[in-house]
Amino acid sequence: MTLSRSLHTFHIPVMGLAYTIDSPIRVAQYGISSVISIIDDELMEKMNAFYSKKFNLPYREISKKAEDYRAKRITSYLNLVDSIVKDKFAKFKAELSESKETLENFLATLPNTSSFKEGLSGFLNEGTLLKDNIKNYLETHLKPGDIDVNIMTKVDKDNFVKGDPLPVEFNDAHASLRGFAESDLNSSVVLSAGMNPRLYSYFENFKDFFPNSQGQLTKKIILKVSDYRSATIQGRFLAKKGLWVSEYRIESGLNCGGHAFATEGFLLGPILEEFKNKKEALIQDTHEVLVKALDQKGIDVPHQPLDLKITVQGGVGTASEHEFLLENYQVDSVGWGTPFLLVPEATSVDKQTRDLLAKAQEKDLYLSGISPLGVPFNTIKGTTNEFFKQKRINDNKAGSSCPKKFLALSKEFGPEGICTASKKYQDVKLQELESKKFEVSQNMYENAKAKITEKACLCVGLANASYLENNIPIKGQEQGVVICPGPNMAYFDKEVSLFNMMQHIYGKASVLANVNRPNMFVKELKMYMAYLQNEITTVSEDITSKQIKKWEAFKNNLLEGITYYQELFVSSISNENKQIQEELGIYKQELTALMIPEMEPV
Repeated sequence: MTLSRSLHTFHIPVMGLAYTIDSPIRVAQYGISSVISIIDDELMEKMNAFYSKKFNLPYREISKKAEDYRAKRITSYLNLVDSIVKDKFAKFKAELSESKETLENFLATLPNTSSFKEGLSGFLNEGTLLKDNIKNYLETHLKPGDIDVNIMTKVDKDNFVKGDPLPVEFNDAHASLRGFAESDLNSSVVLSAGMNPRLYSYFENFKDFFPNSQGQLTKKIILKVSDYRSATIQGRFLAKKGLWVSEYRIESGLNCGGHAFATEGFLLGPILEEFKNKKEALIQDTHEVLVKALDQKGIDVPHQPLDLKITVQGGVGTASEHEFLLENYQVDSVGWGTPFLLVPEATSVDKQTRDLLAKAQEKDLYLSGISPLGVPFNTIKGTTNEFFKQKRINDNKAGSSCPKKFLALSKEFGPEGICTASKKYQDVKLQELESKKFEVSQNMYENAKAKITEKACLCVGLANASYLENNIPIKGQEQGVVICPGPNMAYFDKEVSLFNMMQHIYGKASVLANVNRPNMFVKELKMYMAYLQNEITTVSEDITSKQIKKWEAFKNNLLEGITYYQELFVSSISNENKQIQEELGIYKQELTALMIPEMEPV
């Protein structure tokens, strides 16, 4: 089984709703793959209008009154992005074949291991800069970066018309999938946030996700997973439907941006090791299931297993870490997310928020409870959203007007759902709390109130940056900007050009701040230890034997992870590894000393 080698060994993962909404338009012509969130159809409609005007392309508004407007908006925007990328790519190829300076600058952004670079460098070295030779080589070997899309599987709200539920295919995530499936894109959908059986089954309605007679897929499935077990379960589930997972995108449970889905103490290194050791078994096992399913459906069965990539993301920040992941774990690509928030050529971030990110230190970046999903959410102190939210709290007007309702997933007050960040929800909860005010301590009351009001309107806050950057008017209640960088942001302190960031990734220069940055694996370990400590100290209910067992397993998994790293980073190899060993030794002592509570005797 051979995989076509991408031009780059990195990709830009999805970030928020807006931060990578137009990244392919910005970077795909350079062979860089990136991922668009396709949750917010309203944002995509606005961006469709914006880019149609910018590139003088026809635009026809799709209003909310149109049938299946959500899917149609998504399809329309993705087709626009595809068209713009193809045009920009064609122009870039022409420029490369005509300008030696452009060609040399482009080659300077590629990894030294690139066979494409080697081939082009040969023309330069030989002095055979014949336009036709270069042009033919580019036509054969150069491809634009992938325009991939992301669906957060949990954001799959049921929809209603005048109180009557619509069929399941009009759920938010289902409509997003349909919008992608009906687009012109030949790319992948990244499924994140866990398994959604109803959504996974819906893939069967679209032929592009099944292999053709040549064993090729027009549209592919990527699963974002946190461990091998999750990959096997979800991969087999889809294979039973005749659907192949083309890539498992492994993300650190805590050392990442956006929502953080902590593992049970399983660290990134051991997880990657398991994928490396069991990759062939995963391919063969899943292939066997796929073959049976395709045969039953009367679809051509591929003679050989389809291509499978393993990629990783979360916390990488240096060229040496990048190379280590590629070489030691044999991954196909490494995701660089958070650092690209400081690259205006690659991501959509307003200037005020970008300046805030550049100034961020470790103490400013934290795991919050602001997400209405109830999942820990990485963010930064000092956002404009934080300002407006606190102002409403101070004015006794806590909560959002909730105009988009993508996260109106709580069924506590009825089948149509309500968002826990909405004023409607918080008013009820605050009233309930007020009625019990004198039954609890002042401290407990204040903590309970803070827990209710800390929820932020992510639907608006995560989209506003694009509107601000592009001077698109923002209507409705002021929400400011929510942004969700990973902890890695603390070590990058300035706006960076795309050229310099690519040079940084490939070890040709450094854009890091002059601070003591820990190794990505050590950083994640430290975060998991803090997470466990917090779990133990903040438990508010009587401790159960089940809870104790969970904490003990968590601690043991961390200790096993430390042992793995101690064996992996042999101290004699480099000074960096000696430092890693010292830090691992300290954390092992701290973890060993961490006491797991015991059951109170009856």
